Amino acid sequence: MTKNKPAYYLSKFYWKDYLNITLGLILYAVGLIGFIKPVGIVTGGLAGVGLLVEYGTFGKIPLQTTYFAVNLILLLSALKILGFKFLIKTIYGVGVMTILLSVLQKIITTPIIDDEPLMSAIIGAMMCGAGIGFVFNANGSTGGTDIVVAIINKYKNIAFGRGMLFIDFVIISCSYFVFKDFHKIVHGLIVMGVMTYTIDMVINGFRQSVQFFIFSKKHDRIADAIISQLGRGCTVLDGTGWYTQETSKVIVLLARRNEGAVIFRLVQSIDESAFISQSVVRGVWGRGFEPIKVAKSPKPSKKEANTTN
Repeated sequence: MTKNKPAYYLSKFYWKDYLNITLGLILYAVGLIGFIKPVGIVTGGLAGVGLLVEYGTFGKIPLQTTYFAVNLILLLSALKILGFKFLIKTIYGVGVMTILLSVLQKIITTPIIDDEPLMSAIIGAMMCGAGIGFVFNANGSTGGTDIVVAIINKYKNIAFGRGMLFIDFVIISCSYFVFKDFHKIVHGLIVMGVMTYTIDMVINGFRQSVQFFIFSKKHDRIADAIISQLGRGCTVLDGTGWYTQETSKVIVLLARRNEGAVIFRLVQSIDESAFISQSVVRGVWGRGFEPIKVAKSPKPSKKEANTTN
């Protein structure tokens, strides 16, 4: 019996991840300081807590101070629970975000859009959502409530998105105690909705792919055309039509969403009686699609491979 060995993983520095995180943080910071903060709207997350404190203290405690201080406490608490490797990109994100917030507070001193508070908030929400999407795509984090939910999720089986949504709702609702205005809560919820939608579009919209099941008696010609004309690989499976009890071939094809129309035209040009099923998949990783970014397990040495009980 082979002796079980603990799995070891090589840590690799992906500079593109940190570039995407930085660009995302810049987008988020500009959207927050340039569009959302000037109109007095509270967002979710720890940035929303920082805005509440700044509004409540009339600017005596700036947003970046609360953001950094609370994140520092959360990071120190989470180190033992989640580990340093899990938090390394979060630490980078918190540090860069604190610097950006401090710098932009001095640069952007007047509202970018005057007399249109809701429009300003929506534009800011789109920028913040896009920024967070870039950060999440690089497996990064802006800290704050992300850490809280990650810690809770380690011990309690709750959905990450549901936990974030509940915390953000509570933070935005607390703006009533500062402004005594329900309109601020409504605008804050609109901002949260726009941000959530934008995050989803950035994370899943660009990588969204489609999956085809193609049933045709001319499967060989269609498969050859897919490879030669589209440059895509495909798989041919054996199937049985249960109504007719006849065997058939099924082509399984994964492609980019924008290639869908071309695939339909190609199949139709070969076999107009073909039966095609198309479904949307959240993402496809591998050759020809998104690269797989996971740490690789090192090959065991000859000594470890030959070790047995």
